[in-house]
Amino acid sequence: MGEVRRKEVVEEVKRQLWLAGPLFSVGLLQFSLQVISVMFVGHVGELALSAASMATSFTSVTGFNLLLGMASALDTFCGQSFGAAQHYVLGIHMQRAMFVMFLISILLSIIWASTKPILIAMHQDSAISNEAGIYAQFMIPSLFAYGPLQCLVKFLQSQNIVFPMVVSSGITAFLHIPLCWVLVFKCRLGSRGAAIANSISYWVNMLLMALYVKFSASCTKSWTGFSKKALNNVLDFLKLAIPSAVMLCMKVWTFELMVLLSGLLPNPKLETSVLSICLNTFSLVWMIAFGFSAAVSTRVSNELGAGNPQGASLAVRVVLVMAVAEGILIVLFMILLRNFWGHVYSNEGYVIRNVAAMMPILATSSFLDGLQSVLSGVARGCGWQKIGSFVNLASFYLVGIPCAIVLAFVFHMKGKGLWLGIISAFIVQVLSFMIITIRTNWEKEVRHSCHMYQ
Repeated sequence: MGEVRRKEVVEEVKRQLWLAGPLFSVGLLQFSLQVISVMFVGHVGELALSAASMATSFTSVTGFNLLLGMASALDTFCGQSFGAAQHYVLGIHMQRAMFVMFLISILLSIIWASTKPILIAMHQDSAISNEAGIYAQFMIPSLFAYGPLQCLVKFLQSQNIVFPMVVSSGITAFLHIPLCWVLVFKCRLGSRGAAIANSISYWVNMLLMALYVKFSASCTKSWTGFSKKALNNVLDFLKLAIPSAVMLCMKVWTFELMVLLSGLLPNPKLETSVLSICLNTFSLVWMIAFGFSAAVSTRVSNELGAGNPQGASLAVRVVLVMAVAEGILIVLFMILLRNFWGHVYSNEGYVIRNVAAMMPILATSSFLDGLQSVLSGVARGCGWQKIGSFVNLASFYLVGIPCAIVLAFVFHMKGKGLWLGIISAFIVQVLSFMIITIRTNWEKEVRHSCHMYQ
């Protein structure tokens, strides 16, 4: 009996690593597109770099994160349908999501077209706001590719088809570099060229994945062509998509708020620089947790759809052990590199010293974020997005931000106080999701899956 159990655990570990590795790569490659664009703009001039950075942040907060969050509803719908062997339904779920994404993108494009007046209303520099507004306007076409792209990612991920996504995203990232060079320098479009390159690359990636779905033998059962059924039950999709978006946006918006708050601290140039380095490092490390989160979401939803409560429970326990192990390695790695890491971003001694002092705090937050990421993946796999949105709202806006403000401004802990506020939010998140997960009746979740998604 013990031998059988050991084999099941080993098999589950293999399945999750098989998913997590490629999904980490896909996330990193897609994330790299905007980073590469901003790097090219950095060689145009200081104003162009500041504007492109601000526009990238603005478009992520008001557009990309929202669409990614809404597409995460497919973790539940497609994952459980695939587990239940209702393959033809996957294509209908994806089409329905794309239809909703298209309508949402129209609204978001209006916001992006108004980037300049919005930034000026937020008391940002007028010259930077003007350039950022132009950058965001040239990014509008990317909205109508990004939404379908994320739907295709979730569609393929739910079927455990991951390596074609790595190839597609890799080709796109590889082509994006010469594309930026041509548009930014050869065509002398400057920052506008970088924004246009972003839009083109998102469309290329989306079309490559769409062609794979259309012509691959792997998707013959799940993609049977366009169907009017996709226009039905839109409200059911929104009931899960909106909380999914809230789950993600509550967290992302908090970090953007931390950057704004750092500008109010004494010596804002130093505090903002250090916080930006910490956020950049945190985002890089988060990609690993993202891979595990997406993997366990797929595994849990597949097992629930297949009517296997023991398999879903095992997937959760396995990913938690792997998340703890990965988190410990990350903590050790970050602490060992604490005196060196600042040199990667700056030559200023005081910046390097402050980054080194922040690294243990950053390592702790990365460890906690790894745990909450995989637990959030479990929540998406089970369809608990509504519960998750309330947990994230309470964690960040009732605990995290108030703690950050008090520690930074009342106790004068400055940037460390802001980041300790984030850690307090993560602690509440982890404890809340852990309690929910431990108390889960997996047989009941299977019955709920049968009623809702088959």
